[in-house]
Amino acid sequence: MTTMVAFDPSELEAKVKAMYRSVAENPHGEFHFEMGRALAERIGYAPADLDRIPAEAIESFAGVGYYFDLADPKPGETVVDLGSGSGMDSFVAALKVGPGGTVIGIDMTDEQRSKAERLRDRDGFHNVTYVGAYIENVPLPDASADIVISNGVINLATDKSAVFREASRLLKSGGRLAISDIVTEVQLPETIVCNSTLWAACIGGAAQQDSYRSQIAAAGLNIAKVQENPTYQFISDNARSASRKFGVKSISLLAFKP
Repeated sequence: MTTMVAFDPSELEAKVKAMYRSVAENPHGEFHFEMGRALAERIGYAPADLDRIPAEAIESFAGVGYYFDLADPKPGETVVDLGSGSGMDSFVAALKVGPGGTVIGIDMTDEQRSKAERLRDRDGFHNVTYVGAYIENVPLPDASADIVISNGVINLATDKSAVFREASRLLKSGGRLAISDIVTEVQLPETIVCNSTLWAACIGGAAQQDSYRSQIAAAGLNIAKVQENPTYQFISDNARSASRKFGVKSISLLAFKP
């Protein structure tokens, strides 16, 4: 069952952009969620990989899980990162696919993208490109990616089915979708869903886990693995309360395009 969103989607978009502008510009501010290197290492990122990418991108990392073990990027592959933020995951992907590979980050927030581009240029990540766009409508050709990745972003989309259809369109036959995201054990009530602040905090937009998987399958992708990420925790009282009450949690997931 799809919950009707009773608030203006443009209000939500403005709130999400404002929050993630702050994530880029003031990574040590107060947020509902944890950020930075300690989080990245705890949820599974290898310190050796983090040592090789821009520290400022890690500071603004607001992901919710680790999926590179599931994605298994290989040298020469093309990776599309939906909601690339300040670039941490796109830089890690660039290490994995090597100079012969390509990484394309998609993000709607100008300040996040500008920061990622500045760090890319400074540190010489020549195989990474950033595109200003919405993850529901990516200006790239069909079957252009070996892997589509996304970390903690799809829950922010009001039309998740559109995001999964877009991921499926972008993937080559045999390509992989590897994501970490926030889901819930039970359907969230309207009071949570209609709270744009909690939505921007990655809670209000979280889909019930069975519905989430059904939307991936409906996009023509075959789910191969789902794992929970118990080391990921929300930090604000509001967010923790919703997490306890409705089973809001982080998962990582691998799916294939037949």
